[in-house]
Parts: sequence; C-alpha cells; structure tokens
Amino acid sequence: MNEELAPYLSGSGDRIAIAAYLGNSDIFDRSIAEFARAYADQNERDHQALTDAVKSGQIIAELGV
Repeated sequence: MNEELAPYLSGSGDRIAIAAYLGNSDIFDRSIAEFARAYADQNERDHQALTDAVKSGQIIAELGV
C-alpha cells in the first residue's frame, strides 16, 4: 500500500481527502477490480483444493455444519 495513502485508509474515514488523493483517474478503480477478480479466483482454487483434500481423505472435515 502506498505509504501516503495508508493514514487515510487506516481509520480517518475522510472521504473527501481520499477522493482528492485518488483524483479523477480510474487507475485505482481498475486496480481494485483486478484485485477482486484475482482474490475470487484464488478463493475458488483454495476451495477446490480443500474439497479435493476432504474427498481423498487427506484431511477430515465435518460436512453440513
């Protein structure tokens, strides 16, 4: 995370200051969207790996909880 932006996101909640920092560019929007897609893809891979491990008996899980 950009060290200059961190204080704004760490609790101040000053939406005007954040908006001013980000400006009118869509770079941040595109970056967040790219991150969200990558995160969702990784989540799906992780879930599949967990499911496969349970099915193979590699790990024990209580289903339907």
